[in-house]
This record gives sequence, C-alpha cells and structure tokens, in this order.
Amino acid sequence: MKVVPYICAFLFINCGLPGVVRAGPPVDESHVRTVVIDPGHGGRDPGAVHGRAREKDIVLDISLRLGKYIQQNFPEVKVIYTRDRDVFVPLYRRAAIANENDADLFISIHVNAVQRGLVQGTETYILGQHRTKDNLEVAKKENAVILLEDDYRTTYEGFDPNSSESYIMFELVQDEYLEQSAMLASAIQDQFRERAKRIDRSVKQAGFLVLRQTTMPSILVETGFLSHPSERNFLMSEPGRDYLASAIYRAFRDYKKKVEAKSSFNLVTVPSAPLSPGNVNGSESRENQVAQKPDIIFSVQVASLASPVEIKPSNFNGESEIFMQNSGKTYRYFCGKYSTIEQAKAERKRLRSRFNGAFVVAFENGELIPVDVALQKM
Repeated sequence: MKVVPYICAFLFINCGLPGVVRAGPPVDESHVRTVVIDPGHGGRDPGAVHGRAREKDIVLDISLRLGKYIQQNFPEVKVIYTRDRDVFVPLYRRAAIANENDADLFISIHVNAVQRGLVQGTETYILGQHRTKDNLEVAKKENAVILLEDDYRTTYEGFDPNSSESYIMFELVQDEYLEQSAMLASAIQDQFRERAKRIDRSVKQAGFLVLRQTTMPSILVETGFLSHPSERNFLMSEPGRDYLASAIYRAFRDYKKKVEAKSSFNLVTVPSAPLSPGNVNGSESRENQVAQKPDIIFSVQVASLASPVEIKPSNFNGESEIFMQNSGKTYRYFCGKYSTIEQAKAERKRLRSRFNGAFVVAFENGELIPVDVALQKM
C-alpha cells in the first residue's frame, strides 16, 4: 500500500495549472519576498452572483490591483497569482502553487453574499475551528468549489463541504503560523475600516480547505457582500475595488515591516547563560549548559492521513527515517530528527521533490509545539 496515491490532498497534490509568476530575485528566508495572491473562483465557477455582478470578476480585478501595488512599491518581492485570467483552478492546486514556490504569504480574496440583504462589511479569516454558525456557513460556501472538481471525493479523502461533521477535523489543526496570519488579518481589517471606510466585521476563524493546505501564513479575505445594495455598488465600481486593493496592500506593507524588523521567521536568538554563583563570569561548563536546554528536535512533516499505513520505505518513496504520531483521528508522518532548524529546512528542501508541501515542525519531549515557540526556548 503506497502513501503517494492517497496522501492527504490538504498538503501534497501537485498537478494542474501552473502558477502565473512575476519573477524576482532569490532572497533569504528571513524576509517577506514571495507573495501568492489567490483570486477566488473563476472559469465555470462564478462564485457569488447578483445580477451582472459576479464574484470571480470582482476578486480578479482586486487581486491584480493588489499585485500591481506590491510590485510598484516593493520591486524585490515576487508576486504569484493562482490565476490572472478567467479560468477554473482546483482548490487544492491554489495552495500547491504557494507551497511549490516557498511563498512567505498566501492571500485569498473573495466576496460574500447572504440571503439577508442587510448584512454588510468586510471580514478576514484565518484557519481554525468555526466559533459561530455564520462562520461555518461561509466556510461551507467557499469549500463547495471542490464539488466542481473531478473525483473530488478521492482528492479530498471523502471530505463533504456541506456536512458539518466533516469540519471536526479542524479541531485537530495545529497552525504554526497562526500568530503571523492573525497579525496580517488584523492589519487588513484596520485598513478596511480606516482606508476604505468599510464596516469592520473583524478577524474570524473557520475551516477553509485552501488555508488548511498551505504551509505559510495564510488568510482569506471577504471584501464585502454582493447581497447588500450599496456594498454591491461599491464592489462594482472601479474606485471601490481600488480602495480595497490599496487597503490590503497597506496592511501587507505594515506586516512586512514588522516581520522583517523582528526577523522572527528564521533568526534564532540564543540568550546568554544566566549568572549564578558558579557562573559569575559566564563560564559555566558546556556540560551544564547542555543539560539545561529543553529536549527539542525538529523534523519534516511529509503526510497527514485519516488512516494509518505501515511505516516502511516502499510506502514513503524510499525514505527510511519515517516516524508517526497519532493525534485523534489524524495520523501524521515525519521524516528525520534534527537538532537545528537549519538542518530541518535543508531536509525539507530535499523532501519537497518527493512530498510536495512538506514543512518543518518542532517537538518538545515528544510533543508537537509551534516552531517559533521551539526557537524561543533554545
């Protein structure tokens, strides 16, 4: 039994339409240098529709304007679109484009609609378990795009976007990029409120498959409600779409500045040893220093499955250093154990040719912890 044929599509499927790349120079990972912009829907999937207003057209225009703002002001940043024209792109492929390009950010742009015509405003989502029925309904609508894909039941391992029970899996999500995603989402909502003068419906969490698949800080933006007359007019106007794109750009600009000031993604700050009676001059023995460090290792996650498979090289593309951890109904498979994140990143780079979407994780005393927490403890 092979892992590859039914590796969870949430991470690894690598086929379909290639990303549309705007080239930029290769740079070091401590900076925000690659951004994937994902205009929702497209092609045979129009998204929300009200009269002649179609979500797929509105979000494509906002996305292209956003990319132009980024390229004009940060020419060193590579902007990648999951689509730059009216074509259908499978949901799993959108995330795969970001993963394949080692993106630093994934921004998915959408428009909302509800039966209650008085609802209006913007909201930005990060990955998580839905807290309200409304959040769940938004996720259901966006995830329903998989129903237009061929053999979606196999691709998404039986996930039913219309079944509330399918969303239980999001209770098990451990998102190491939650803090960064929330930072960007909050900045976007601030800019929508202050720059575009929109009603702020806040930052929310919900189970979006496209966010579940990405391996970097990721958000999904609902830029307004087509079902509300005045908001629909705003979204259909060129100045309105430009204000929204400008607001998202400004949030990106502020987020980039904060991240690069901290270099929090990759730089490890090692605190000096605390002074003690036996260490007045900071000359504590190496043996004691090592003994005081927490038991932290890094590894690379290569699969996340609903059912277990036998751990043997033939099931994992010939890899022999595989181990598994069972968290609830999810079986996570990892490759290698490393004492530094640099070693793990080098291994991730190698493994991505075999397991698209592989990403670095951290363990403390055998338990998964966020990578940034692990770095702070070292």
